[in-house]
Amino acid sequence: MRRILLFLGVLVLLSAGGFSRPAMAQFTVCNQSFDVVNLALGRFDVDVFETRGWWTVGPNQCVDLIEGELSVRFVYVFAKDVFGRPVLPGGVPMCLGSERFVIRGEQNCLARGYQEARFQEVDTRKSERWTLFLAQPG
Repeated sequence: MRRILLFLGVLVLLSAGGFSRPAMAQFTVCNQSFDVVNLALGRFDVDVFETRGWWTVGPNQCVDLIEGELSVRFVYVFAKDVFGRPVLPGGVPMCLGSERFVIRGEQNCLARGYQEARFQEVDTRKSERWTLFLAQPG
């Protein structure tokens, strides 16, 4: 009787997706440095660039920045250390907020009360999932 109940319990877990459910994260950043980093994300959303932040990631930890389907080829990432110094070289200017933020548009950041920062462009090559690794500088 116990074997039958155990078998039924495992069957229920499997049918509910307990072991077979794939991870929902589609764009992940893993911090392989020795420092805590704060992350902001930028991407083109329908008709305008949108930036959002902040995610805090400890050393040797990962964070999911985009959950659900990765529907854009290019994603833009800004990373800074706890002292506010950029740790990821970038060239694409976009807007940042000082606290948690969602900002639509990348123009006139200062005039709109935001900071301008240089985001790194990440080409996901139209993949369904992508992981960006931040390495220790040097």
